[in-house]
Amino acid sequence: MKPDTAPAASTPVLWFFAVVAGALSAGAVLGFHALIAGVEWLGTGYIGSMVAAAKTLPPWHRALLGTVGGLLAGLLLQWGRRWAARGPDGAEHLDYIEAARQGRVDLNNRTTIARSASSLLSVSTGASLGREGTMVQLGAWFAAKLAQFAPLSEQQRSVILICGIAAGIGSAYHAPVAGVVFVLELALGFLAAQTVAPVLIAAATAAVLMFGLVDPAPLYAMPTVSLVPSTLAMALLTGLVCGGIGWAMLDLVARTRTAFGHIKAPTLRLGLGGALVGLLSAFVPEVWGNGYSSITHLLQTQPPWTWVLLVLVVKLIATLLSTGSGAIGGMFTPTLFVGSTSGYLIAQATSSWLPSVPVGDPRMLAVVGMGAMLTAVTHAPLMAIVMVLEMTNQFQLAVPVMVACGVAHAVSTQFGAKPMYGNPIEVHN
Repeated sequence: MKPDTAPAASTPVLWFFAVVAGALSAGAVLGFHALIAGVEWLGTGYIGSMVAAAKTLPPWHRALLGTVGGLLAGLLLQWGRRWAARGPDGAEHLDYIEAARQGRVDLNNRTTIARSASSLLSVSTGASLGREGTMVQLGAWFAAKLAQFAPLSEQQRSVILICGIAAGIGSAYHAPVAGVVFVLELALGFLAAQTVAPVLIAAATAAVLMFGLVDPAPLYAMPTVSLVPSTLAMALLTGLVCGGIGWAMLDLVARTRTAFGHIKAPTLRLGLGGALVGLLSAFVPEVWGNGYSSITHLLQTQPPWTWVLLVLVVKLIATLLSTGSGAIGGMFTPTLFVGSTSGYLIAQATSSWLPSVPVGDPRMLAVVGMGAMLTAVTHAPLMAIVMVLEMTNQFQLAVPVMVACGVAHAVSTQFGAKPMYGNPIEVHN
């Protein structure tokens, strides 16, 4: 780490910049939402749910839009790499999580802009990826730019970057506490006590802005579900199943990326991924987007298990194709989708095969499955527990979610799969 380039500022000054970082992250989330709506309207003539947009289009239009979007996203990514290589920072791309772990704030400006623009084209034309990853990246980037010009010490500047990440997560998922736990568990390993207060302030600032400007409701509004006598046993089963699926999903992602890696040109690689996802969407429009609308539909209604199973299988394939091709986007929401549908199907299967077992509302296990699957792919159970409870406002499910996440973590860590964001504890040791 370089020596400090500025004297340490007082605590109130640091807190002030934490507030600004929180506001910038909330603005980044809202701004990217607006850009997605604009590109979606240009491609489909519709603004809103990607699944709803897909259903308004004929199958050939869905397939064509996915192909064109993939080609343009790949072309932009390829051009962006060349543009970044000519910049003052060279071609290095430092992920915001790694930057936080290393105490750095020098995120590559050109790479961030190019990757964000490529992501915008991908997620707006049906790629089966989350838009939230880019939102957090932009929030972190704005916070890093703020830190570079703020009269702070180098250590305090790295705190501002962390504030941007926490606020970005909280804004994107309407889960400010989960944003704080995310950076402490995944980026810092709970080893930076001096960071806690600024991060809390930044996340709270972003939450106030998002709840005031957008909607104070949880991200996944749903009816309240009640516990039943078999809840903990069903949560244990869900943790076992989702732990195995999560490990398999990580392995399949790695294998798919290796397969697509034989295509060296990003334009062709992303174009092929977009075309394949577009073809899938011609038959199952629910594969479009990050899975948010399908999760909402499942949690607010009780759809037939046949529909849920079909969408789960096809959506999982589409997600592997999108991320494997190198399209820029997040895996959080697609992971939540796999978890919610898996938990729901476990409840439906148990009701059919063991009718004497009181399963209760299958949406209860859908929520439990979201936490278990997120734990399985991130190896961050505390973050997963807090995030799922905040997003659904089902805090009465705290204990079964804890059980499922604990079991899923135990299962997914037994096979040596690399978690989605690496292991922060190993980084700090």
